[in-house]
Formats: sequence, structure tokens, C-alpha cells
Amino acid sequence: MSPAVTEDQRPESEPDPVRDRWRAPMRLALDEAARAAEAGDVPVGAVLLAPDGSLLSAGHNEREATGDPTAHAEVLAIRRAARALGEWRLTGCTLVVTLEPCTMCAGAIVQSRVERVVYGALDEKAGAAGSLWDVVRDRRLNHRPEVVQGVLERECADRLTAFFRDR
Repeated sequence: MSPAVTEDQRPESEPDPVRDRWRAPMRLALDEAARAAEAGDVPVGAVLLAPDGSLLSAGHNEREATGDPTAHAEVLAIRRAARALGEWRLTGCTLVVTLEPCTMCAGAIVQSRVERVVYGALDEKAGAAGSLWDVVRDRRLNHRPEVVQGVLERECADRLTAFFRDR
């Protein structure tokens, strides 16, 4: 299977309606990532959208601030959305995150029944939505969300690179 073409690999003149649809929510996730960086945490941000596209919740990494190793942007956004809905099943919802989810977050995505995961940068060291592992699309699991990768990929990756360079 050949790897998917990411946004940064497309010629500028070639539109991609699938990825273009998710640019505005990814910018919100990037705003969340900036909040994480301001607090001294790895700049990962996430937003969770209701089935109608409205914003349900947002989150950014808070591991440093809280001392909680599970305080990843995705987990926090999922927890907040479930509280807002009063329901653990996030059927029809879309999670937009700046970095490919890790195995913990991929498990939370599957367990919460998120319909779609949209992410920016690949995480070749810990990614579990297509790069290192593909937990979210494992056919042995009872739920497999759609995955859209590479939305504003360069911007998402540059944010992480700058953070670690400055460290």
C-alpha cells in the first residue's frame, strides 16, 4: 500500500477538498498547541467537533502543568466533549489534532467511538494512526474511525520543531 500524499507534497495549484475542509478547525487546534507551548508543554492541540461541525471541546497538552502523564490534548478534548454531551459515545464527532495520536490517545479515540480523526504532523516515534502503528484502523477492533492526515502538516510540524529546538 502506498503512503497517502500529504498536503505539503501536493503542488500549490492542486486543490484537495478533503484536507481543505479541515483547515479552519486545524487552525483552532494550532491555537491550542500555542497554549501548551506557553505553559512549557509540548505544543500539541486538539479540538473535538460535534456531528454538525460545531466546537464541542478543545484541549492542549497539560502534562507539565498537571503532572498527569495522561493529560494529552486528545484525551482532554475527549473527556471535555463527553462531559458536555453527558455521554461517553462521541458518535459522529471529529477529533482534529496537530500531531498524530499516540497509542494511549488512539485507544481513547476507539473507545469513545469518535467517527473521524484529522491530524497534521506525523509522529514517526510514537504515532498510532498510520505511521508507527495503526491502532485506530485495526480490523480486530469493534470501531475504526476514518483518518485524514497531513492537514496543515508543515505548520504543525514546524511548531513542534521550533519548540524542541528552543529547548
